[in-house]
Amino acid sequence: PEETVTSSFASFIHAVRPEHLSKTVRHRSKRMILDSIGVGLVGSTTHVFDIALQYCRELYSSVAVSSVYGKPGVKLSPTLAAFTNGVATHSMDFDDTWHPATHPSGAVLPALLAASQMLPPSTKPNGMDFLLAFNVGLEVQGRLMHFSTEAHDIPKRFHPPSVVGTMGSAAATAKLLSLSTAQCAHALGIAASLAGAPMANAATQAKPLHIGNATRLGFEAALLAARGMEANPLILDDIPGCSGFSAFYSVYQPKPLVYQPKPLSTPSDHHEFLLEKQDIAFKRFPAHLGMHWVVDAALSVRNLFINYAGSFSPSLIRTIVLKIPVSKYINRPFPSSEHQARHSFQFNACTALLDGEVGFSSFTESNIHRQELRELLDKVVVEHPEDNVANFDKMYGEVALLLHSGDVLTGKCDTFYGHWRKPLSKESLLKKFRSNASHVLSEEKIETIITMVDNLENLSDSSQL
Repeated sequence: PEETVTSSFASFIHAVRPEHLSKTVRHRSKRMILDSIGVGLVGSTTHVFDIALQYCRELYSSVAVSSVYGKPGVKLSPTLAAFTNGVATHSMDFDDTWHPATHPSGAVLPALLAASQMLPPSTKPNGMDFLLAFNVGLEVQGRLMHFSTEAHDIPKRFHPPSVVGTMGSAAATAKLLSLSTAQCAHALGIAASLAGAPMANAATQAKPLHIGNATRLGFEAALLAARGMEANPLILDDIPGCSGFSAFYSVYQPKPLVYQPKPLSTPSDHHEFLLEKQDIAFKRFPAHLGMHWVVDAALSVRNLFINYAGSFSPSLIRTIVLKIPVSKYINRPFPSSEHQARHSFQFNACTALLDGEVGFSSFTESNIHRQELRELLDKVVVEHPEDNVANFDKMYGEVALLLHSGDVLTGKCDTFYGHWRKPLSKESLLKKFRSNASHVLSEEKIETIITMVDNLENLSDSSQL
């Protein structure tokens, strides 16, 4: 039979082997795994995580074999552990971001961690199997996003990880469970019926559920396919008059002639993963990725202001001009909650100006409602230059202080530290991980995880992770 887009994806998932992972891909993906674990651990201290955990513990009873971030001794059924850990990973919007825009690790890693503990001792995947499955989950997400030019911009309709993340989780779990090619195709088809969450729930406690559901429901799709459930074998193809995965995008063209890089198919001796060419962005503070541009710009102009005036004196400022891209859900003049603040250009710029930093404490209720911060927010004017597009690969952040004296001070950032064009150093990534993990783990356990992830290829049983 003629190969379809869906069958080519299924063939890839089934046939790809550990030797296809280059040194660069292994290195970058291990950085992602370590960062995601740290983000999940610190996320286990949040209120939204507590809600999700209580929900799972009280409403469901099942074979409890899989661990929960930050809760020693607590075990849940595998899919619910994946869900809970996915919520933890995105509870502070602190997880990694790719281009086209999505949060790839949080949708895949919790499912693989839970599945590793689910499998019987005789079939435990080793570290290389785990690393391969993780990269399969990333690859499927990236390839699907390249099927639509719409996906390259900051989203407006569906939250990307709720869409491609669910597919990535299904693919990764299918690989870890060694499903057949036909079962891999069915897993993708089932996952498509479980995917999707609206952007309107950004900046609310419901947003972390998008990652929790993506990793859980993709996992469940693979389990259902393993048990014989079937789905449309053309789910990723563009079938006129009958939407499959194309239902999530207004523009969807999974065709070799318009699709770069080359179509996904059965790997030969060599397969170049997208992660080889497209590195990941790691966040330095827990907020929406777009905030990192305006914070760096604000810190830059704050230094200029201190050199100008001797100290940061808000009374000298008449107007604060933010030049940002058009993106409605992160343009929030006066956020009133923690999650709104994490999605507010205005809040993050003014917090950076006032405090000289943005961190965990910035998003506490007491800091959000400070009078001095409100006075700065009252001075903000937003502009949308035509050249500042809503695209994480092209946007910039600019903060200008118009002083009562008539002077103007300006800070601009087109590539923040942590962006894929300006990656975090090993030292910075480890510092972030240690800081995050220290909220719930001892120093000894933190160093054990670092060593284990660094040597993941040599781990005999990935469930130890």
